[in-house]
Amino acid sequence: MEQMMETKNKSANGLIITIVVLALIVIVALAFSGNKSNDENMMKDNMEQDSMMKDDAMEGENMMQKGEDKMMEDTSMKKEGDSMMAMVKGSYEIYSPEKLALANDGKVVLFFKASWCPTCKAVDADIKANLSSIPDNTNILTVDYDNSTDLKKKYGVTYQHTFVQVDATGNMIAKWSGSPTLASLVSNIK
Repeated sequence: MEQMMETKNKSANGLIITIVVLALIVIVALAFSGNKSNDENMMKDNMEQDSMMKDDAMEGENMMQKGEDKMMEDTSMKKEGDSMMAMVKGSYEIYSPEKLALANDGKVVLFFKASWCPTCKAVDADIKANLSSIPDNTNILTVDYDNSTDLKKKYGVTYQHTFVQVDATGNMIAKWSGSPTLASLVSNIK
């Protein structure tokens, strides 16, 4: 009889241990699936936040570009009876072939710059900080170094941070590189 009792106790203990082990497995499984769900939700939230931040950054860049364009437009006025712009104050604006005509009434300098170029960024920042110091009838036109193959060939530009002074028909007057400031750039204009 004692042996029978001992066997029943062992069976009961074995059953209890089995139940405890199964309960632990269920708890761990639930915890893991809950964490996985939370991790997925956190990843989704992070992706949404990143997307919103990128959208905000793009919107900010667009607003800055519009502000720069407006600032550059404000420095010019229309000639009476002429559709071309005559510069009263100096300007800093994006290149387009029509703007070469600004050299009829002043000086035009093409600034070949790249968005990834640290020295280009430094000169760009200095020019923007000193827009009112651009001499009268001096027009600095930014040229995208990475996407202007024809202009680079025409003027023999082989690296970013190059300046080319041109006449109204696009003929090169002077070319130089490395002006670290607006003042240095202006000192090279002929």
